[in-house]
Amino acid sequence: MKRIILFLLCAFAAFSLQAQNFPSRTVTLTVGFAPGGGTDTAARIVAKKLSENIGQTVVVENRAGAGGNIAAQHIATAPPDGYTIHLTSVGPMTVAPAMVKNLPYDAKKDIAPITMGMVFPNVFVVPPTSPAKNLQEFVALAKSKPGEITYASSGIGGAAHLSGELLKQRAGIDMTHVPYKGGGPAMTDMLGGRVDMYPAVPSTSEQHVKSGKVRAIATTGAARLPTLPDVPTVAEQGFPGFEALSWFGLMAPAGTPRAIINKVQAEAMRVLADGDQQARFAQMGLDPMGTTPEAMHAMIAADLPKWARVIAEAGIAVGK
Repeated sequence: MKRIILFLLCAFAAFSLQAQNFPSRTVTLTVGFAPGGGTDTAARIVAKKLSENIGQTVVVENRAGAGGNIAAQHIATAPPDGYTIHLTSVGPMTVAPAMVKNLPYDAKKDIAPITMGMVFPNVFVVPPTSPAKNLQEFVALAKSKPGEITYASSGIGGAAHLSGELLKQRAGIDMTHVPYKGGGPAMTDMLGGRVDMYPAVPSTSEQHVKSGKVRAIATTGAARLPTLPDVPTVAEQGFPGFEALSWFGLMAPAGTPRAIINKVQAEAMRVLADGDQQARFAQMGLDPMGTTPEAMHAMIAADLPKWARVIAEAGIAVGK
């Protein structure tokens, strides 16, 4: 018994020393999508400011694929020492558990919340050559061509995919889903007119909307985006109660010492509260929202049943 107590005391002392010295080297911030998309853009803003604040380099590492699940699996198995953290999103945390059979990580047990980062709606955009000038016209177009209208997403199970499925269910239309390995490639094909609609994040769509390269026909939040005040919500266009919000949040491997999680959370809150960063996020249509780890856990738990219902009705399943 004395040996056990001595071991526990030594382990506690080691963890305490580790937390006190953290960070003493480069921190890696992983992203589950390709460069150029909304998650990647937000991650690079956070990484740059975090580097300045903590005095250590924070590098962004893109691990794209499977709607962000590959990166989530990586963080679930990374050393729990704070030197690998992850900017995750709706898909891997609240969609994949209901959609992917034999998911190689447990979103509740293997990954520890640090803080919510930003909350935002999607923007339904279409090519400027589309005959649809608004959501009602797009729905009518889809009804006239069952299964022929395509919509892009940044990956299976991501927020864009699920917002598209929710629209299909609420509007009674049949569209074909075209998944990509991130928002950047999806927007590239939207700009090239190779897909008919894309539920894009504001950060990658607004500049193209304002330049006329794409047309915004609706946003998926409860209120209009301040940066796109002339674009009505889905709810305003005949589908009351429609809301599909996305979010980015910081996570760590389960087992990361709470003192380290608290340090990262405190530094992330400094980034989110910084006036210059808030202005940058606002320009991207992102609403900064730092939380405690417990509050982030509660928000994820509330999202799970909502998207599980959409997934069940759509009959989406991945894997064996």
